[in-house]
Amino acid sequence: MPTIKRLFIANRGEIALRIIRTARALGIETVLGVSQADRDSLGAKLATRAVVLGPAPSKDSYLRVGTIVEAARGTGCDALHPGYGFLSENRDLAQACADEGLIFIGPTPDNLTAVGDKLTARSHALAAGVPVVPGGTVETAEDASALAETIGFPLLIKAVAGGGGKGMKRVDDAASLPAQLDLAMAEAEAAFGDARVYLERFVTVGRHVEVQILSDGATFLHAGERDCSVQRRYQKLVEEAPAHHLPGALRQGLLEAAVRYARHIGYRSLGTVEFLVDVPRGEFYFLEMNARVQVEHPVTEAITGLDLIALQIAVAEGQTLPLTQDQIRLTGHAIECRLNAEDPTRDFRPSPGRVTQAWFPPVTGLRVDTHMQPGAMIPPYYDSLVAKLITWGATRDEAIARMLTALDVCVLEGVTTNAPLHRAILTDPAFRAGGVDTNYLGALLPTLGVPT
Repeated sequence: MPTIKRLFIANRGEIALRIIRTARALGIETVLGVSQADRDSLGAKLATRAVVLGPAPSKDSYLRVGTIVEAARGTGCDALHPGYGFLSENRDLAQACADEGLIFIGPTPDNLTAVGDKLTARSHALAAGVPVVPGGTVETAEDASALAETIGFPLLIKAVAGGGGKGMKRVDDAASLPAQLDLAMAEAEAAFGDARVYLERFVTVGRHVEVQILSDGATFLHAGERDCSVQRRYQKLVEEAPAHHLPGALRQGLLEAAVRYARHIGYRSLGTVEFLVDVPRGEFYFLEMNARVQVEHPVTEAITGLDLIALQIAVAEGQTLPLTQDQIRLTGHAIECRLNAEDPTRDFRPSPGRVTQAWFPPVTGLRVDTHMQPGAMIPPYYDSLVAKLITWGATRDEAIARMLTALDVCVLEGVTTNAPLHRAILTDPAFRAGGVDTNYLGALLPTLGVPT
């Protein structure tokens, strides 16, 4: 059974620091691949070694499979962790690692094939007996019109190869369908090089609930669910675990369906099965499976006490999971706020620049995942996430109270952040009551004078 001695991290920002932290605890050396813009980042300083992959733009550095694999082999690494985003779910990278004798800290190439295409993933859900949103593929406006008559309006057009809301359009009536279909296909082609789309029923009142999966390929476990319904334009902003006000039978159905899906495709590694809960119908539907560590994994770690990255590494080494389902116990409640360098009052415009002060003092129940330090530069080329604030409490109210304290005392100066918006959300009566749906933030923002 191989033991990893030196790990190449093909990512940046807070997730790079998160992986370095666990690698250090396991006695594993780390090599961080960075762009020119990230040469002086905190991750580059804390890794055992850093190597430059290329210029600042992602396409010239963090998205170059050949360069990344060559850098990993050239620095004597025996494994590679892709983090999230960038190439984390790229089958070519996983296969290139296998071809070069590198351990890929993630699922198998076959797993990535099974879930990387939304239509293929949907077909596996059907085969596994997991409910899916009514819908189907379309190639022409005529196809779309015929299918729309069956599933009804409103509906969603979604890019087959999509993510992050790209190539996704809501359509409320038949008259606007052809134009929206053309826009979605053009956007999908530009973003993913794949213009294929499909239609599905738009759930008017829905909650976004996901299940954390752990599997070594033989044992399939879940670590509870997370609620990610507070989102803007399909981008998550606040996550929590467990999902509040979720009926017990519905919760159990979600958990069992997620495990069933993972078992059906023979999944191995960390993974997240995402569902849409149709609130009025009391039903849930499979959305997709993310074959990587999630941005919001810390809330699951907070309520389970698990180190998910350590388990991910162990599985990649060929170890069996040292747990049974009964040994994964959920305690208390956790909330994560994504602190982004952006200005909500200016249509969430990114706010790159130099951080003049960064201070995250100890607060009871607070964990901070960040790559910020005084003098850190936030480049304009990447995602605007600068820190994740995670609070745990014995109750949801206690977790919220601790988060409000954290937002009051933590300091990040020199750039504009969305911290005021987080305060507004956490003090809003609807959020405090719990169980908000995906329409929540869109309705709240106008009351704050913030563009939606």
